[in-house]
Amino acid sequence: MTLLRKINRVLLVLLVLLVCLLLRSSLLRASTERRPIDHKRSSALSQDSSSELDNVVPVIICASEERLGATMATINSIISNTKAHVFFYIVTLQDTVTLTRKYIENTKLRNIHYKIVEFNPMVLQGKVKPDSFRPDLLHPLNFVRFYLPLLDISHKKVIYLDDDIIVQGEIRDLFNVRLKLGHAAAFASDCDLPASHELTTYMGFLDYRKKEVQELGINPRDCVFNPGVFVADMKEWKKQKITKQLEKWMKENFRENIYSSALAGGVATPPMLIVFHGRYTNLDPLWHVRHLGWSPSDHHSDSFLKDARLLHWNGPAKPWNHLDVHADLWERWLVPDPSGRFTLTRSDDTT
Repeated sequence: MTLLRKINRVLLVLLVLLVCLLLRSSLLRASTERRPIDHKRSSALSQDSSSELDNVVPVIICASEERLGATMATINSIISNTKAHVFFYIVTLQDTVTLTRKYIENTKLRNIHYKIVEFNPMVLQGKVKPDSFRPDLLHPLNFVRFYLPLLDISHKKVIYLDDDIIVQGEIRDLFNVRLKLGHAAAFASDCDLPASHELTTYMGFLDYRKKEVQELGINPRDCVFNPGVFVADMKEWKKQKITKQLEKWMKENFRENIYSSALAGGVATPPMLIVFHGRYTNLDPLWHVRHLGWSPSDHHSDSFLKDARLLHWNGPAKPWNHLDVHADLWERWLVPDPSGRFTLTRSDDTT
């Protein structure tokens, strides 16, 4: 019996030691486990503190592999012209996450506050069909603006920006725009700018021969807006089920072809024009000087471009591959790609 008790004590000690070792291993693994996708300096943006959230300017911007340098130029222009605390939600596809992180961490942008968010293109199944006119406009990231609630954003209000943009003003001024009661977003009307592009009305974006378009009751001469820059009220967006409304028109177009990129600037703009018609707050037009990539021969005056708070090269001619589109205003914010993938391939011939 004495021997048996000794054996039991030894076994008990060994069992206790084994449990301790297992607990230590588990704790060590938890402390060194890699966080999902990327919270850069998360201490600077406490998700539990509403006061800290209110002092942050959240900016959503997409990062595609082929245009990663454009995204970084936009980010650089923002942080170089603001005193605000800006937090970037950088949305990309799974295979571009590592490239995006390396671009940031190995350049002057390493100190920005950001989170990389993966966008799942599967949400677009049955909603977007092939379009041969401008296939580049079918990139999944072009539809991120429809799905803001899927990005797990804690802020009450956010700024969305396309990647072919340079911000010359104080970004907080854009963020501080007061949205009218019941409005989920603020855009700049195309009719508020000097005439530099012919596609400023709904006629250029929707096929008015279709019954579905006619039943909308939208005057074809009504002014449109460009959804490449907007401020969104997340509570109103969710309350009004904006994403569901946008998806409805995507599915409608999938069945009936009520719009296409052959009509105007792509397949992501028309659903926004339909859903937000007469239901948005107007931005100061200087906060969205656009069409710089559509009509290279139509030059704005130097003084006008200098006063602009935000420049947008929407259209096929981008400043990283065409000289004659005020490319100098974009190039000064370029952050060289440490991997050498993104380079300037310019031509002065836009035809």
